Amino acid sequence: MPLDPSIQRFLKLLAATNPPGISTLTVAERRAGLQHLLGFSGPPEAVARIEDRTLPGAERELNIRIYTPIDAVPIDAIRIEADVAPLAGLIYFHGGGLIAGNLETHDAICRSLTNASGCRLISVQYRLAPEHPFPEAIADGLAATRWIAAHACELGIDPHRLVIGGDSAGATLAAVVCQMIEAAGDIHLALQFLLCPIMDFSADTDSRRRFGQGYLIDRETLEHDLKFYLGPETNRADPRVSPLRSPDVRHVPPTCIHTAEFDPLRDEAKAYADRLSLAGVQTTYRCHAGMIHLFYGMGSVIPYAGEAVKLMGSDMRAMIAS
Repeated sequence: MPLDPSIQRFLKLLAATNPPGISTLTVAERRAGLQHLLGFSGPPEAVARIEDRTLPGAERELNIRIYTPIDAVPIDAIRIEADVAPLAGLIYFHGGGLIAGNLETHDAICRSLTNASGCRLISVQYRLAPEHPFPEAIADGLAATRWIAAHACELGIDPHRLVIGGDSAGATLAAVVCQMIEAAGDIHLALQFLLCPIMDFSADTDSRRRFGQGYLIDRETLEHDLKFYLGPETNRADPRVSPLRSPDVRHVPPTCIHTAEFDPLRDEAKAYADRLSLAGVQTTYRCHAGMIHLFYGMGSVIPYAGEAVKLMGSDMRAMIAS
């Protein structure tokens, strides 16, 4: 299928601005660029409640933002009425190459996902490189997941319906944390949700070659971010960097993966879905035709984004219920 017409128009407009090459950008400029792109999210959806809190991270407190879906009972009511049924919970790690992004850049995405999935969504502001390089984001992800699981009832979350997920490099972080949690065996995760994930930083796939330039995210962007996240000495084939490289995925929980047809990361996401299926893991994989990386976060210029997020939510609801 060809590129969606709305995306063709958007990419032409973006190219007309003659943006500087990513390799010339400072980290601050890269962060500002992501914030600008996600400014195309469109009007934020209304939700029942948003609460900003902190939780103990690996070395310092982490900011989190808790979203209650529009048709659900707010946390305060659950604290008062003990008989109110808790919701499934979605621990969410934002994208941004592990060097950019924050609670604000992904606010609109989180609002849409909490409503679509029916989950109480907890967005986690993990530490970013280069100030906090590998593996500090992973340490924060593990600490946040364990704390949320231990305090599920306080948060109005059913501990038996705990989901871990994220988008782009945040999905990479979610997949790594999920594998480590399952290996430790101390927390039950009901589902992982991976949206356009980077699954193998050492990959040389057909989609990386075909869509590695001119489709919003490119090889240069991936290399730029990885340089600041890893440094020169870390092996990019380490499963904590490239979770597709994990030697054993048999104990991963049911998994829902969504990617995009014109995303250079598409093939490695599909490869992970195939590995999980072969290992006997219940897996749902969808590739959104005509779409590019980050399409889900640009609803004001890509009308299909809203429909896609509803499908993501429907998949999560069905898999959690089963």
